[in-house]
Amino acid sequence: MAKAKKQSFEESLAELEAIVERMESGELSLEASLEAFENGMKLSREAQSALSAAELKVQKLTEQQGELHLDDMDTDA
Repeated sequence: MAKAKKQSFEESLAELEAIVERMESGELSLEASLEAFENGMKLSREAQSALSAAELKVQKLTEQQGELHLDDMDTDA
């Protein structure tokens, strides 16, 4: 089975906001709410991972001694 394409940070955040709105509406059944919560937690972890990777890149850039050099970091490892 092929891996699904990973969403961008912005796409994950938009989907997470939509999930929160649906859950706050009170219209979801218990089962649908649990499924939405599970999906929301997955999106939250992915977004946090993307933010952490961006923070590492910024930190690495600012720690260089006057040189702007950015090495690619593989966050999927």
